[in-house]
Amino acid sequence: MSYLLRLVVPDRPGILGAVATALGDAGIDIVSVDVLERGNGVAVDDIVVELPADRVADSLITAATAVPGVQVESLRPFAGPMDTHRELDLLEALAPAGAGTAKVLATELPRVFRSGWAVVLAGTSPDLAVLAASDAAPALEDVALPWLPLATPLLLPSDADWVPLRWQEMAVEMMAAPLGHDGTAVLIGRSGGPAFRRSELLRLAHLTGLAATVARLPPA
Repeated sequence: MSYLLRLVVPDRPGILGAVATALGDAGIDIVSVDVLERGNGVAVDDIVVELPADRVADSLITAATAVPGVQVESLRPFAGPMDTHRELDLLEALAPAGAGTAKVLATELPRVFRSGWAVVLAGTSPDLAVLAASDAAPALEDVALPWLPLATPLLLPSDADWVPLRWQEMAVEMMAAPLGHDGTAVLIGRSGGPAFRRSELLRLAHLTGLAATVARLPPA
């Protein structure tokens, strides 16, 4: 079974190698590694691993924290594709999309950010329009979104006042970014954490900015 392990590690040479060795010694295969943030002497890494059938998930935590200074921020099952070129694939898909940009973003962004779902929204409650949604996206008809219209990217933690109780119970972490300047926005969510970090929000803002620019280009 695959898991997404988020680690906070000392930002020093060799630390990822030490983590990889500890996981390997425990029979755990590393599928991919993303460095999310670096600063103040620490780094935040997302590591997708494959756990043998005879091992329990807690063995991941035990192996990782055997390296001095390593902390496990979160651990959750991972069912996404095992690729390492997610953002490049998104940009390639956007190039010919034109009017289909919203659909491409809703489909591809969950893969880019290893999240559960994405929706592209226009307008404000109660006149909210869902322009596109990924397969696992929740219904938004009865959900108030007081942060719309959105002028700047925004982290939306699961304990915010507007978040429905059922979402809070599922620990649905979210982030959103404007898509152009016409009141359209992209909302991404994942259940059970980990919380989105500022570096992920900046990546989302960068990608939605590129998508809005590409959508305005004339057909090739």
